[in-house]
Formats: sequence, structure tokens, C-alpha cells
Amino acid sequence: MDMDIQRQTHNQALAPGAGDPPANYPAHGSESATRGTIRGVLAGHLPWTGAALVLIALVGTTLVAFGSGANHDAGIGHMRPPDVSVATVLTQSVQPWDEFTGRITAVESVELRARVSGYVERVAYEEGQFVRKGDLLFLIDQRSYRAEYERARAELARARSEAALARSQDERTRALVAARAASQEESDERRAAADQSLAAVRAAEAALERARLDLEFTEVRAPIDGRAGRALITAGNLAQADSTLLTTVVSVDPVYVYFDADEQTYLRYQGLARSGERAASGNAVRIGLATETGFPHAGTVDFIDNQVDAGTGTIRVRALVPNPGLLLTPGLFARVQLQGGEERAALLIDDRAVLTDQDRKYVYVLGPGNAAVRKDVTLGRTSGDLRVVTAGLEAGDTIIVNGVQKVFFEGMPVSPQLVAMGESSSGAVRVAAGSN
Repeated sequence: MDMDIQRQTHNQALAPGAGDPPANYPAHGSESATRGTIRGVLAGHLPWTGAALVLIALVGTTLVAFGSGANHDAGIGHMRPPDVSVATVLTQSVQPWDEFTGRITAVESVELRARVSGYVERVAYEEGQFVRKGDLLFLIDQRSYRAEYERARAELARARSEAALARSQDERTRALVAARAASQEESDERRAAADQSLAAVRAAEAALERARLDLEFTEVRAPIDGRAGRALITAGNLAQADSTLLTTVVSVDPVYVYFDADEQTYLRYQGLARSGERAASGNAVRIGLATETGFPHAGTVDFIDNQVDAGTGTIRVRALVPNPGLLLTPGLFARVQLQGGEERAALLIDDRAVLTDQDRKYVYVLGPGNAAVRKDVTLGRTSGDLRVVTAGLEAGDTIIVNGVQKVFFEGMPVSPQLVAMGESSSGAVRVAAGSN
């Protein structure tokens, strides 16, 4: 009996029009029809078919999605434009500078070696200290050299005494020859003896001078003003003449900075010099160390090599830089800025405003209605904390400098706050809506 009832119900469900709504039911496809279908199924007026169940699920999903989409659109319509800081492009005269890397070297550098052999008696300086020309650095045992000096002095005294005797004998002999009391041969012998004694005096004087120099060389003194290095030999060790390295001394004020300019930059400088836009020599340089901000040390170019290195395509340039504070130590890495030409007007912007799109640089300019308008730019050198723009912007353009990450697409409205170029957003002034 139950099987027959189920079979009959199934056949009624499959019969044509079995699942159709009543004639007075709202048309299918409208929201009221959909709701009526659901109510009919739930009230038992319509059969529980698989299609009806799927319909209910789809309608529920659609209503949820529709409601969420409506809320989302309402949110977008009421989204507040993001706050950004904007600044007007600066127009001012700038001095072009080209940047290089270099090394600091001493103007004078001396490897101090012993000039006489002997045992080191004393190291007379503190390692690393600043020394003046003539300061005693090492003392070599003087006893043998002092004895030699005294011997040379005695030898000179003996030679002078013999020379005086020979000269006196020569004078007496010449007088006797004039009185025909001595022969001419004897006179010639006396004169030769006097000349030989005079030569012996000169030889003794030279030996004494050599002994004096050797004694002086036992005191190894600083040949220049500068900073002395570590002692490479200590007291009690043997120093060989012209061989043993004792220490090094380097000058510290001023210093040289060597750097290499590429071939194209060198040719550009040559062209500017020929046209009178740049001096051929004595150009200004600015130096900064690795830990310093900017380029606080000033100097001038004093030497350019006479040929380009064919292997590297660069030419060696040297700058002379005063170093009164002794901060520029020989051997340090240096950042170098070289004057590139005469001052000229340029457009300047903050580097924070620049964005990158693959190989292109661009900024957002404040357009009509406070819309962010993209402009591709060509960048040049830096001038202080700002960047030179060689193409893409015009004087008077206002660009977004802070908050560019809030701009998701070109034309997006923003809420601008005016700041000075290169300054932070603190103290910003609200720009009137619709300003360009």
C-alpha cells in the first residue's frame, strides 16, 4: 500500500505541469515569484522536487550576494579621499656636480730607514703620534761613531800642524834660493811637501765631516711633519744601513684624493672647457667620508693624468683637500663630487615623490578636482636633498610627495595638504578642493 502511494506521488511529480505554479501566481523570474515559489514549496502546495531545492539554494546565495554588493557599492561611494602631502616644483639655480668614488692618500709619505748600521738603543716616540720635522724617533748606539769622530778630529789637527811646518820650510827655502844659499831643486821639494800637507788637511777635514755625519745619523729624526706609524724595530735590535725599515711617517694636512673619471665625462668636461662653460683646471671638489652626511670637505683639482687608461676607459684625477681637523686619514674611502659646470636654472623635486614602473620613473601631479595624474619624468643629478628633473614636469606643477602609496590608480581623488618641497608633512596647509 505504501509503495503504491509513493509511486503515485512520483508519477504526479513527473507529469507535465505538475510543478507549475497556479495561474494567479506571480510570473517566474521576479523577486515576488521567487518568494512565492519558496512559500508554496514550504506550505506543501508545490512538490519537493530536486529543481525546487536547487532553486531555493541559488536564490539564497543570490540574495546574500546582492545584499553584500549593495553594501560594498555604498561604501565605495562614501570612501573618503586619502590624505596626502603635496608640494610645488621648485625652480632655482643649481650648481651641477658629478659624483665619483676615490681614495685618500698622503701628500708626503716616508719609509724611514737607518743610514748607519748599529744596535737600536732607544725608540724615542709614541707610536701613532703626530711628529714635527726634526723630532727624534730612534737612537742608535753612538759610542763607536763618537770615537771615530774624535779620531778624525785628531787626524785633522795633526794634518794642519804638518801643513804649517811644510809651509814654513817652503818659505825659508825660497828665501835661501834668492840669496843663492840653496838649490832650486831643494826649493821645489819644499814646495811639493807644502802642497801635499795642504791636501792632507783637506782629506782630514773630509774624514771629520763624514764622522760627524755618521754620528748625526745615529739620531734618526722625522724628515717631515706628519703622523708616525708603529715602530718596526725595537731597542736592542740591529739596524742595517739603508736596509732596515724603522717606521713610516705620512703627512696629514693637506691630503690628496685620487679618483677616476670615465671617458664620456672627461670628453664632456673638455667640451665645456672649450666653450667657456667650465674652467680647464682648478675645479672645485667636495669630499665626504663613508659615515658622513653630505660632502663637508672642500678642495680643488690640482692634477689630471696625461692619458686615459685603455684597460678601464678612465682617467686619473687628483684633488688637494685641506685637512685641519685631521679627519681625512690616508687610505680611507671617499665620496667625491666634482663641479660639472656653471650654475643654471633647474626644476627640483623630492626623491620621495618618485615612483618606478619597470624602467620608467614617474610622479603623481595634482590635477583638476584634486585627482592624481601620472607624469613620466627624466631625472638628473642631485642638488642637496632634492633631485633635478630634466624632462616631464613644468614650473608650477604640484606633485604628491608624501602618501603616494595611498594612490592606487591614476585619476584617484586625494585630499591634498600643501608643504614646502623637501619638508615633512608636519605643518601642512590644506589645499582648496579643485585647485590645480
